[in-house]
Amino acid sequence: MPRELLTRFAPRAEAGEAMPFQKVAHVFTDFKRTAWRLETRHGYATDRRSEAWARWQAGEDIAHDAPDAWRRNVAEQTAHGKRFGRVRIVDQPPTEGQRFLLTRAPSNVAAGDEVRYLWRANAERLGLPDFDFWLIDSRTLLRFVFDDEDTTLGVVVSEDPSEVLAACQARDAAWHFAVPAAEFARQVPSTM
Repeated sequence: MPRELLTRFAPRAEAGEAMPFQKVAHVFTDFKRTAWRLETRHGYATDRRSEAWARWQAGEDIAHDAPDAWRRNVAEQTAHGKRFGRVRIVDQPPTEGQRFLLTRAPSNVAAGDEVRYLWRANAERLGLPDFDFWLIDSRTLLRFVFDDEDTTLGVVVSEDPSEVLAACQARDAAWHFAVPAAEFARQVPSTM
């Protein structure tokens, strides 16, 4: 991926410019074709605060939990022919937060979310961005803003053509080199 495109794609927004995620959450029902995410963090505060995290920490199987509101929406939207996909960047060895998400991936996949994984070293070789974003219908970019504790502070919405183009190129590169969740899980010795 050309470095100059990634430079234009670098996050420019400060936390004060971010809007609450709830204000844009409607895009996950309103989108027309595709909702795609790049996940780059070592872990997420929302996961660590979840009931599933506590159960996972206690050794319970969380791989096939009943659908929650997110997964029910994914199933509904994909039943209408829309696509959800994501690539998760993973350290070697995976962090605790990354192992948790790998354990949960089967329930996302069962709902219709195409989850793939890419080792961080490969993502760096590809020149992928080092921040999380959603790309909606290849037209709208939602860049996440996090604090130092991995808590989502909000998202910055952009329809700037150069940023959207760079996000599309990052998506295409990440998707091409990433492997499906089940295949990736076989490469990781243990998710607990």
